[in-house]
Amino acid sequence: MTEQKLLDLKDQVEEAKEKVSELKGQQNALSKQLKDDWDCSSVANAEIKLKSMEAAITLLDKKIEKGVLELKEKYEIQ
Repeated sequence: MTEQKLLDLKDQVEEAKEKVSELKGQQNALSKQLKDDWDCSSVANAEIKLKSMEAAITLLDKKIEKGVLELKEKYEIQ
């Protein structure tokens, strides 16, 4: 292997190290945001919370639909 190829490989390794460091920083920032905004310590925990929130939304949607139907019937609205 030539000296130039070794220097090129060294540069590629350094760039990869910088990219890994940058990605770790982003991961840490996103993990902190997940904790601060949603009180979730992991992605798995966030997925569980999401499913719970989706279930609550579905329940509220059904209650709203029922309430609208009751109002339509009560006030004879079509």
